[in-house]
Amino acid sequence: MSERLVELLEPHPGQTIVDLAAGPGDTGFLAAPLVEPGGRLVTTDVAPEMLDAARRRAAELGLEGVEFRIEDLAALSFGDETLDGILCRWGLMLVPDMDAAAAEIRRVLRPGGRAALAVWGSPDENDWMTAPGRSALELGLVERPDPAAPGPFRLSADGALAAVLGSAGLAVQTVDDVRLVWRSPSLGEWWDVVRDTSRMLSTLLERLSPVEAQAVREGAERRLGAWVDADGSVAVPGVARVALAARPG
Repeated sequence: MSERLVELLEPHPGQTIVDLAAGPGDTGFLAAPLVEPGGRLVTTDVAPEMLDAARRRAAELGLEGVEFRIEDLAALSFGDETLDGILCRWGLMLVPDMDAAAAEIRRVLRPGGRAALAVWGSPDENDWMTAPGRSALELGLVERPDPAAPGPFRLSADGALAAVLGSAGLAVQTVDDVRLVWRSPSLGEWWDVVRDTSRMLSTLLERLSPVEAQAVREGAERRLGAWVDADGSVAVPGVARVALAARPG
């Protein structure tokens, strides 16, 4: 996904590129060498803890000259028309006010500047993430989520991502689905990963009894049964959606 986003953005030497909602920063770090000499990468996230993780990752990769800033996608501190390119992997759909975030992206881009963004495809195409929640829903332990609330699948409907970007005055040039494969050595390790990375699941497990939590886990693992190989490893297909949009010149 990161490679596809950078490929779409086509960073050039001397450009200023910002990675929004960067998490550990890997997407932007792929672009950093491409803007040299004379360019600049700014890695941002709203969570200081994620920026700390990104700093550590940059150090591991031996990257120098990367700037790190706390930024709210819906209220960016960058000046008007100051950026050449924006990367945003799996961040826009989590912002409470997506229209404001899209408007901010347009505001800070120079005329002709471009943004490459990624969101998730439909829940039905992403069992890796949805199996625990669907298991809990079947057991009556959670309510069906509001599709309009901030969350990973908020922009999964056909046309939804393009509509948000277009409403901000950005010219949408490309929208493509990207097929992924999530891999884990075992269902047990898969469970550990989703428990640690899904706020919904971790919050749910905190309030469930051990019996209920085990039932959620067993139901989720059954959902992934079709993707378990003979050696116990797991390879689950998934779908994300990418878009390239530009500020009209």
